[in-house]
Amino acid sequence: MKGNQEKRSTSEVEFVFHFKAGRQACMLNVPLEFPLQQSVDDLHGRLMLLHNLPCFIENDLKNALRTFIEEENINYYDREAEQALARLQCGDADLDQLVNGWAKAYTETTLEHARPEEPDWDEDFADVYHELIHSPETSRTLLNLEHSYFVSVSELIAERDMELKKLRERQEAKMNTVMQELGKTLTDQDVNSFAATHFESQQALENKWSNELKQIRAIQKQEYQEWVVKLHQDLKNPNSSISDEIKLQPSQLTESAEGDERYEEQGKLEESFTIHLGAQLKTMHNLRLLRTDVLDFCKHKRHYRSGVKLHRLQTALSLYSTSLCGLVLLVDNRINSYSGIKRDFATVCQECTDFHFPQLEEQLEIVQQVALYARAQRGSKVKGQQDVPNRNGGSEDKSKAVERNPANILPGEFYITRHSNLSEKHVVFHLCVDDNVRSGNITARDPAIMGLRNILKVCCTHDITTISIPLLLVHDMSEEMTIPWCLKRAELVFKCVKGFMMEMASWDGGISRTVQFLVPQNISEEMFYQLSNMLPQIFRLSSPLTLTSKRDSLKQQ
Repeated sequence: MKGNQEKRSTSEVEFVFHFKAGRQACMLNVPLEFPLQQSVDDLHGRLMLLHNLPCFIENDLKNALRTFIEEENINYYDREAEQALARLQCGDADLDQLVNGWAKAYTETTLEHARPEEPDWDEDFADVYHELIHSPETSRTLLNLEHSYFVSVSELIAERDMELKKLRERQEAKMNTVMQELGKTLTDQDVNSFAATHFESQQALENKWSNELKQIRAIQKQEYQEWVVKLHQDLKNPNSSISDEIKLQPSQLTESAEGDERYEEQGKLEESFTIHLGAQLKTMHNLRLLRTDVLDFCKHKRHYRSGVKLHRLQTALSLYSTSLCGLVLLVDNRINSYSGIKRDFATVCQECTDFHFPQLEEQLEIVQQVALYARAQRGSKVKGQQDVPNRNGGSEDKSKAVERNPANILPGEFYITRHSNLSEKHVVFHLCVDDNVRSGNITARDPAIMGLRNILKVCCTHDITTISIPLLLVHDMSEEMTIPWCLKRAELVFKCVKGFMMEMASWDGGISRTVQFLVPQNISEEMFYQLSNMLPQIFRLSSPLTLTSKRDSLKQQ
């Protein structure tokens, strides 16, 4: 059939359009080749521009052109069909070629005859892992293997940090010696040369370790996935047993860091509440107020304890489920992992290989590309609306900020990363905030608050049933954050989140969720309990019912 299409001839037909310009009658003649390949709108625009036609005939010309093209296309294909039938009757056409062409076209365009889609390795691995992690025989084995990989990467990172530390100490000692000779035997140019050499040495060492870690994580991921698939295949054979090679010794899993555990117990405070929300159809939710470091939900513990292991098991069991756990991380407007809490979070992610999703750096690169594309689309819309008068200058200032930094995101916007290598979380929402959150005059319409609303909406639509939110919209306390500041900010966030949770009922039909409010670790114990007392005043707590029997009531009388 493609050969027939290549031999198909074209016919030229003249399009004639009559119109009046004042008292003068005009006529437009345009030869067109059929079948016409370009769109009517493009052809109409070219005719208006090339022939300098008046604007008042624009709609009439477009309608006449569209009608003419439709009719002539039909006439052309009718002539082609009649000629094909004539060739068939005369015996000039190759019947076998026609039959094969029609059969191929039918099988390629009809779903029931189409080729089945090739199996997706990620989906197959996800199904296999989900089945194994829910098996009592293999879940412990999988966790032991993951922990052994984590220990090996952690040791490598510790070795890297030690080597970098020694290099910096040597460079610092040498620079002190150089500075003492400044003005005597050395000049400023010599000092700058030494500093540049030191910087290049640090960069070379960091690149060496970065490549080595990247290679080890890739090897671990490939080995792990291949081993999981092989284990699943072996378990289908009744005569097979789990290999002892990947099992860790019990002593490796039962060690406990008593000092670390005691410190965590001293620094961590927690209060739990059960509430009901809704006017007619009430939904029960769990609220928790915690004083802890936000990254404690992400860090793996080097020494397994029973509670830590249970947390890790629960995270693995719900990885491919409808009960995901999310965390809100407050970041700046740059999509990278070079500074602040973003760097600390990236360090935590590097300590353990992600066996299911791309590494954090790869996900951030994809986010950057999507952000640039979205910004370009938004910029084109802004340019299209420049002629519309702007009543308030807010959007105009925003568009100027976007033009200055097209790769950055705006306050209230967020991007999402997926993880299987964190201790208790599957999804991290990187919410962009600015210095305005440290002031005491933000309102319910602040971009950070609206960002929380959008995050909760994503949680409803993507099966995230547990979400951890920074209550004060900061991760660290500072001097300006007084007790009145904290109480005012906590009341605002509590009330806004309550409204958003009531809104959830219309989004997901009223599913029970767990919301964790996090406060910085350096907040005072007195302030923590003031916030704890505020929560029941804003949310309606579930009141327990006490049931008594008739015998008890008679005894009391």
